[in-house]
Amino acid sequence: MKKSRFAAVAAIMAVMLFCTACSSTPEASSVTETPSSTASSASAAPESTSPASSEAGSDVSSEAAEPSESPVETPPGTLVESTRVEDSYFDDAVFIGDSVSLKLNRYASEQRKSNANFMGKAQFLTAGSMGSGNALQPVSDESIHPMYNGEKLSLADSVAKSGAKKVYIMLGMNDLAPYGVDGAVENMQKLITTILEKTPDAKIYIQSATPLVKAKNISTHKLNNTNMAAYNEKLAALCAEQGYYFVDVASVVSDSEGNLIQSYCSDPDNMGIHFTDEGCQVWVDYLYTHTAQ
Repeated sequence: MKKSRFAAVAAIMAVMLFCTACSSTPEASSVTETPSSTASSASAAPESTSPASSEAGSDVSSEAAEPSESPVETPPGTLVESTRVEDSYFDDAVFIGDSVSLKLNRYASEQRKSNANFMGKAQFLTAGSMGSGNALQPVSDESIHPMYNGEKLSLADSVAKSGAKKVYIMLGMNDLAPYGVDGAVENMQKLITTILEKTPDAKIYIQSATPLVKAKNISTHKLNNTNMAAYNEKLAALCAEQGYYFVDVASVVSDSEGNLIQSYCSDPDNMGIHFTDEGCQVWVDYLYTHTAQ
């Protein structure tokens, strides 16, 4: 009888254990599904991020390419103030001008005695009494052309031999009286054309003609500040039309009435147009802070 009871109890316990096992199976199943679900999300992540990764790669490639792009070229016309350049900016520059620029040439030479890098390796083609008009004349013993390496040449030939890529021109003082404002502008364009024929990749920088001191600004003379201002205005327009750069040096050396500032003039009792060292440094500073890319 006891054996029968034990057998019955054992049977009941076995059934209970079996039921317990059956009821716990879904919980185990749900636990094991969790890693499967996570793994599925993880595997989905690369699929969903793959396009984003591709886009990011494209962006990085695009950003990396930006530094290799050429800087935006400065539009032609009047140059505005820009970041001051290094001396080396003028390594490939040549300055063409009359006796006003001849003073700048001498000033640069003097400064280079203590600072060899002053205005870089800029070269100068200057001659007293030179204008666009007489610079277009054939070269001769009597012609007004600057010397280049000991030889008198046309400006076009001298620029070509210099290897310059930036050509700064300041002429007009000796053109206004014989040719008038319009004639002086025409001569300037003709001169530039001859230069570009032999140095086609040169960039042209026309510097405004600088004014006279007040005492020498005589309205009855053809060379006066009113005509000079009209000439400069037409030069600025020429630059915008032809793709040249206009460097308005006159604006920084003039007083409120448009006359050359007295302290910048070395010959106020004579011609009233040439510069002192102080005036030349103001001129140079303007050149350094008004450049084109």
